[in-house]
Amino acid sequence: MGTRENEGLQLLGKKTTYPTDYSPEVLESFENKHQENDYWVEFKCPEFTSLCPITGQPDFAEIRIKYIPDVRMVESKSLKLYLFSYRNHGDFHEDCVNKIMKDLIKLMDPKYIEVTGIFTPRGGIAIYPYANYGRPGTKYEQIAEHRFLNH
Repeated sequence: MGTRENEGLQLLGKKTTYPTDYSPEVLESFENKHQENDYWVEFKCPEFTSLCPITGQPDFAEIRIKYIPDVRMVESKSLKLYLFSYRNHGDFHEDCVNKIMKDLIKLMDPKYIEVTGIFTPRGGIAIYPYANYGRPGTKYEQIAEHRFLNH
């Protein structure tokens, strides 16, 4: 069984220092111990906040992340800190969702991933951006296309 140290994890089990702006470098990963299986991992992050890049007003959302891991998986405390790093960051809803997905792809190279932002209404309009990715040239690319078209 691996330990935090030999997995290269730096945050788990240590005092938490919260980033003050967008910080993809806080993301950490560990080895998937069930690489022979396809399975879903889902995170629901109901306390996401970012700032409107125009007004500076806070935007609130639940961020939902679902992925099928390959070799690497995201460590949940680092994900929490990463999502927290948006708190003082100005980006539109669609940009937040796409950046989150791209940063997780860069970190893990998953077989499949999708990210949904369920933002609370502001000015009477709620925005729910959705982005997904399936590894090109594989059945996961077809899954991504199917899920996107049927979203």
